This record gives sequence, C-alpha cells and structure tokens, in this order.
Amino acid sequence: MIRRLVLGCGAVAHTVIENVPKGRDALYVVTADSGWASTLREEKILAREGDPTDPSTFPDDVDLVIVASDQSKRNVAAADAARGAFPDAEILASVGFDPAPETVKRLEQAADQLIDPTEAVAGRVLEASGGEGGQLMADLHTTLRELSGPLGVFAHDNPDPDAIASAIGLARLAEEIGVQAEACYFGEIAHQENRALVNLLDLPIRQIEEFDPSTYDGIALVDHSRPGVNDSLPPEIAVDLIVDHHPMREPIRAPYTDIRSGVGSTSTLLAEYFNRLGIDPGETLATALLYGIRIDTRDFTREVSALDFEAAAYLVDNADVAALERIESPGVSGETMETVARAIQNRDVRDSVLSSCVGEIGNRDALSQAADALLNMNGITVTFVYGFADGVAYGSARARGADLDLGEVLRDAFAEVGSAGGHADMAGVQVPLGILGTTAEEDVTELTEVVREVIADRFFEAVEDARQVPTLDFDTDVTFPED
Repeated sequence: MIRRLVLGCGAVAHTVIENVPKGRDALYVVTADSGWASTLREEKILAREGDPTDPSTFPDDVDLVIVASDQSKRNVAAADAARGAFPDAEILASVGFDPAPETVKRLEQAADQLIDPTEAVAGRVLEASGGEGGQLMADLHTTLRELSGPLGVFAHDNPDPDAIASAIGLARLAEEIGVQAEACYFGEIAHQENRALVNLLDLPIRQIEEFDPSTYDGIALVDHSRPGVNDSLPPEIAVDLIVDHHPMREPIRAPYTDIRSGVGSTSTLLAEYFNRLGIDPGETLATALLYGIRIDTRDFTREVSALDFEAAAYLVDNADVAALERIESPGVSGETMETVARAIQNRDVRDSVLSSCVGEIGNRDALSQAADALLNMNGITVTFVYGFADGVAYGSARARGADLDLGEVLRDAFAEVGSAGGHADMAGVQVPLGILGTTAEEDVTELTEVVREVIADRFFEAVEDARQVPTLDFDTDVTFPED
C-alpha cells in the first residue's frame, strides 16, 4: 500500500517530497506538470502525470493524502476527490496563497488538517529576522507580499551563470512567499558552458524578445542594478527589488535593495536567503547557485569572501556534482575558436597590458573567452578584447595581479560614450557605433579600423591615467587650508 499520496506540485509539495523517506511505496505523486513528473521518476519516486482532481489517477489505497497545489480552488476539488476515494485516509490540504474565506471553509469540510504556506514562510521570516541581516529578510518578505501580481525577475542581457542562478533563485523565493514569479532575460545565452547549465539542469528561465510592461506587477533585478543599463528594460521603469554584488556607481532607489560589493557573487546572497529562511533550494537550484559562485569567484580565487565559502558549504551537500562536471566540459564552437585566434593575431601589447580588436562578431560571449585565454600569455596582467555587432561595439576585460581596477578604467574610458563597469579584475563595455562617428552599414574592414583606433586609444589612455599615482614631495612646504 502507498503510504503517502501527494496531489499537485506547489511549494508544499516540494517541501514534502524533499523531506519524506524515498523508499519503495513510501510516496506517490500525481501532478499535471510533465517535466516535474519526469524529474521525480528519475529520482526513483513514483510519479504520474495526470489531473490531481481525477480519482482515476490515484493509487488503490493510501494512509495519508497531501493536497499541495498553490491554487486554492484546485485544492478544494482535489481534497473532495481524495475524500471520496479514500474515506479512511487522513487528508492534509494546503490553502494555497491568498485563499477566499469560502474556499477555506470548503477545505475544512474535506480535509482533516489545513496547511497555510504563507504563515509558514512568515514564521520562518520572523525566526530569521533576529541578529545581523535579519531586517533584510523581513524587508524582502514585506516587499514581495505587497505585490499583487506576477514578478518579473530580470538577469542582465546575455546572462552568465551567476545571473541565471540568481534570477531563478529569487523567483523561487517569491513563489515560496506566495507571489507568482518568472526568471527572465533579454539577448541570448551563447556561451557553451552557460547553455549547458540551462539545458542540462532544465532551468526555468524565459528569453524576452519584446518587453510588455503590463505583463508584470513588479520588477526585480539580479546581478545588476539599473534598468536600461546592461539590460533591455526601459530605463524609466520602476524597480521593486535589486540583489547585486557589483559596486554602485550612483544612487539607486527601490523598495528593497541588497547590494554587497564585498561578496564574490549574487548567487552567494541568494544562498544566504534560502539558508536564513530555512527553505531547501533542492538539487537543481543548489547546483546552479553553486556553479554561479564558482564561476564569478573563479573557483574561489577572485574577490572571494567568507560569505562565499559559507554559501558554497551550505549548497554543496544538495548539489549534483556529476552535473557540474558535465557543464564544465562542453564543446567549444568553431566561431569561438576563430574569435580567440583573431584576438591572438591582432593583439597590441604595451608593457603588461594587451588589447585586441577582433572585428565583427556573432557571439558576444566569445570576447570574454578570448580575454580569459590571452590572460595566460607570459608577462600579461591585463587583457581587453573587443569587437562589434548590430551597430554596437562590445568589449571584455580581464586582469590578474594588476595594479589597477578594471571596472574604474573602463568607466573612465567609455562612460561618456557608452556604458561600462564591473569588478577590479573583470569588466565590460558597450559603445554605440554612431558615437564613434561611424555606422554598421560601412565596409567591415574600414569599420574595424575605426573601432580599433578609437577604442584602443581610449583604453590605453585610461590605463596610463590609472597607473599615475600622485606623489607628495616632503621637501616642499605644504599649507593646508583652515577649517
């Protein structure tokens, strides 16, 4: 006999499945979500794709029924069906999120006990609100609960693993608190490792081609902090939540902000949220967040903090290590190899700084891979690889053991003509070609020369300025102004 029957696939269902024994006949799940049913079967859990309100999908007999959809009315139908099929079984039913009073009364008639996921999460928030950082959890809960509709959680354009994992993590937390949410991005996921991450883990993140502001009641940004900069959102759109680890360049306003430049990744912050709130991220999300931390800290060798190590230790027990190995060993496309080859051939080296224009590109992620590859050359501490596509020049910079801050260098060089930013040892830039006095319609060879001349001059000048540290001649009398 099946001991426990789970009907539906909401937040309560995930919690039950993660915490009950997985032995033979211990658990049976009925869900309309074919993807989730397939995942459960891979984990050796009896799962059937079907309608949780249809008794024909139920097993013959059970001890306990958990009605676990996030939709209150659907839970009423499932609880009624379960009571008719199993009159002697104990029935626990989730009230879902924001149930109407009459719906709760109907559930009370069909079920033996009710579960309120909103109260459960609120209780965990209150428990987590004590001590350092507790107010952040309370503010996060309050901000999310004030939203009346779907939340769009936006990674930056062409997202990397940290942005992808963070967007999915924040969307999952919002749903745990009772707010429908969706992880989104503009552009494309072109880097082969990033594609492997999404495809192998089947991550729920949606590509947006044209933004419709009526789709979402709230907007969240992860791994960046300004709409219209590094994403294709309208610059004037109101943002409700920001979670980021990049330094702020100007004041930012949002009901909830958590921007900590002292940590190595945004995934670290999301892992901390799950830990503090006592919510199990599950294997898939734990794997994605751990990979995000590893990539942004270069396996804990770049801008790493104690919090990054703590987050990794929290995630590693749940992560799929075998999946991480498959993600890290994808094939490299011929286009990427060609970009790396052009970067080597066209390199301009001045002291320990290397700059290279690769001309027209089809894959922006190839720039960062080329910058990483060239950083392995003897005597090189800084690399900057750039090219152009669709009327915009793009650049990616890397540093190792350099005496300058790449984020500041690129901002000094290109902030007036485009957008730039990043960290001390990893940064990027975008400059519209029109600002350079040229257009995308010009001959590719001529355009490449113009881009090389303007971009390289600005970059090397900014590097030189950054390395000119002012000195004070102590043999000279210095008079300081009085207060």
